[in-house]
Amino acid sequence: MTSATRLLAEQTVPRYTSYPTAPHFSPSVDADVYGKWLAELPAEATLSFYLHVPYCAELCHYCGCHTKIVRRRDPIEIYADRLADEISLLSRHIGGRRVVHVHWGGGTPSMLGPDRLVELVRRMRSAFDLSAIQEHAIELDPRRVDKPLVRALMEMGVNRASLGVQDLSPHVQQAIGRVQPFGIVSDVVSWLREAGVENVNIDLMYGLPKQTERDVRRSIVLIDTLKPQRLALFGYAHVPWFKAHQRLIDEASLPDAAERLAQAEAARETLVSLGYVPIGLDHFARPDDELATAARTHKLHRNFQGYTADEADALIGLGASSIGRLPQGFAQNAPDIGGYARAIESGCFATVKGIAFSEADRLRARIIERLMCDFEVDLDAVASGESRAGANAFEDEIQSLTPLAAEGMVTIEGHRIAVTEAGRPFVRLAAAAFDAYLQRGKARHSVAV
Repeated sequence: MTSATRLLAEQTVPRYTSYPTAPHFSPSVDADVYGKWLAELPAEATLSFYLHVPYCAELCHYCGCHTKIVRRRDPIEIYADRLADEISLLSRHIGGRRVVHVHWGGGTPSMLGPDRLVELVRRMRSAFDLSAIQEHAIELDPRRVDKPLVRALMEMGVNRASLGVQDLSPHVQQAIGRVQPFGIVSDVVSWLREAGVENVNIDLMYGLPKQTERDVRRSIVLIDTLKPQRLALFGYAHVPWFKAHQRLIDEASLPDAAERLAQAEAARETLVSLGYVPIGLDHFARPDDELATAARTHKLHRNFQGYTADEADALIGLGASSIGRLPQGFAQNAPDIGGYARAIESGCFATVKGIAFSEADRLRARIIERLMCDFEVDLDAVASGESRAGANAFEDEIQSLTPLAAEGMVTIEGHRIAVTEAGRPFVRLAAAAFDAYLQRGKARHSVAV
């Protein structure tokens, strides 16, 4: 790694699961604005639901999710009641519309328990049209899965499960506070497939404390024996100023920028050799998977759950801290569980912040998404359909890509920007060139690679 490349790798930039990014949301989007936005949705609009469950049984040191440790059942029951109330509230505004994707995230969604999960899906089915769901996915902690839960997932209509694994080396698992033997993961995958949940995703990470290239390769080879349809490979984001529990991780045990890049490249090389197709920055899929098809046909999208083939007209966030995307902008529920619960219990939406899209936001979001998904963008083609300003408005942004071009990470031909193979791990830096909020904001982000 050259000194210039190292400096680029150590820059901090957003992950661009949205644009504008969440640090730039403001209280100007509140419950009243959100209700108005919902009322403006056409009757034929298709919906995706994201349901957030902010509870876990124990703390993983690396976690960057919005979650809380709970060991009593009462708070979980109360939260499930509020989710049910929020579904009913939403149905009074846009009930009957067609839902094409459902995604349960957390935290650990299974903390709700089989009965409450089934009950919530029944409530959704009674209020919305779930007859044409393309994907019903749930994130699972393999350590918290048993056969009654798997039977409930079958009853719910779940057809994709994402298992958090991260790394299978015991010394790394000890360092991140998540001890999870391979046998547990293997058993859960078997139970899921026996129940008809054929589509299994696995989440892995690089850049973890005490992790080496050998650890990364070993984990991938072991996971491949389970034949998952998709893998997500995330770089650990060490943000102790944002997630205080990450201070439990010894910073001296973290790999440096060169080691992180080497781990990412080793993982990519291993996955490709095993037949997986690279999808965007950090996903891999079997060639016949829907995500691989979307990537080949330039229909891949990126949202708060990562890369997706979801093309619904609106993403509806339910639960504390969840973020929705409507045609008018982003809207986020209260991140604190108490604030969320009080709002819903009073019969009001829990929206506390968000951002309304400007014409410039829409254009820049399209550019950033195409870079993150396709590794290239034709500014003339994008601007001609979405802006009166035209691609000439981005001359400064193109000029700012010069350091990446000098390192062979991007090519610039007029208004066409392409990320090279060598530049793929640095694609967030290319996207950041078009982020109008980044320079004037004060938010801190994770390193680029």
